[in-house]
Amino acid sequence: MEMISDVAAAMQRVELTPAAALFRSLGDVTRLAIVRRLARGPARVTDLVEHVGLSQSTVSKHLACLKDCGLVDSEPRGRASLFRLTQPAVVDLLAAAEEVLTATGQAVAECPNYGADCRTVETA
Repeated sequence: MEMISDVAAAMQRVELTPAAALFRSLGDVTRLAIVRRLARGPARVTDLVEHVGLSQSTVSKHLACLKDCGLVDSEPRGRASLFRLTQPAVVDLLAAAEEVLTATGQAVAECPNYGADCRTVETA
C-alpha cells in the first residue's frame, strides 16, 4: 500500500512541476514588474527600462527569460521590438495574487522563508 502512495505522490509532483516553473518565472521582482507593466499593454525595452529603473541589458535578460517561458513575445517595430504578454490569463493570475495578498495581510511579507526580509533581489 505504501508503494502506491509513493507512486501517487511522485506523479503529483510531476504534474505540479510546470506550475512551479510558472511561479518561479514570476518569482523575481524585476520579472514581476515587467509582467505587471505588460499587463497594461505592449511596451518597448526602453519603456520597460524606464519603468523598472534597471539597465537595458538587465531588462533584456529578464525579457529573454519570460520569452523562454512563453509568457511574452515580441515583434519588430522599426529598430526596436514591441513586447507583449502572450497569455491574457496572466492578468487574471496577477489579480488573483493581489486578492490573496490582501486576504493574508502581512503574513506573506513576514513569512520567514519567503518574506521581504529574507529575499534577495535578482538583477540578472
